[in-house]
Amino acid sequence: MDLSDTSAIITLISGLVILTGVIGVIVPVLPGLLLTWSGVLLWALLGGGSGSARLLVAIIATLIAGLGMVVKFVWPGKKLKETGVPASAVAVGGILGLIGFFLVPFVGLVLGFVLGVWLMELRRLGSERAWPSTRSAIGAVGLSLLVELAAALLIAVLWLFGLAFA
Repeated sequence: MDLSDTSAIITLISGLVILTGVIGVIVPVLPGLLLTWSGVLLWALLGGGSGSARLLVAIIATLIAGLGMVVKFVWPGKKLKETGVPASAVAVGGILGLIGFFLVPFVGLVLGFVLGVWLMELRRLGSERAWPSTRSAIGAVGLSLLVELAAALLIAVLWLFGLAFA
């Protein structure tokens, strides 16, 4: 690859941004789906080659990212509502997860979230029903993560096809 070629540099940077986005979905510190989509948009707008193919890839990536963001919140939220886990328990779990992340990097995020939801559900439901409710909240957050990961990976694969055909 000739690094004096602007198109090659844009493609390389876009690929790194897309990769960072996919990793950002798995390690929820970075806005993963947004980064993945931004990498494709950067490539489509500033890279060389066929403009119409790049534009088509950018439009499809935008649709996938938009749909992924909506589904990421709606589907798990519906599951939480069905199981009766209140949003306040998830919010407290999120706050303790954030605190835990800084106290015990990476692992603390999960531990803090679980502890926060469990404490809220323990107070609300009592000791026997707190853990099943907490498991439901963990499942909903996991579902949200899987939806976002699927959308980010789909965008990354779409970009790779765009590289091959644009």
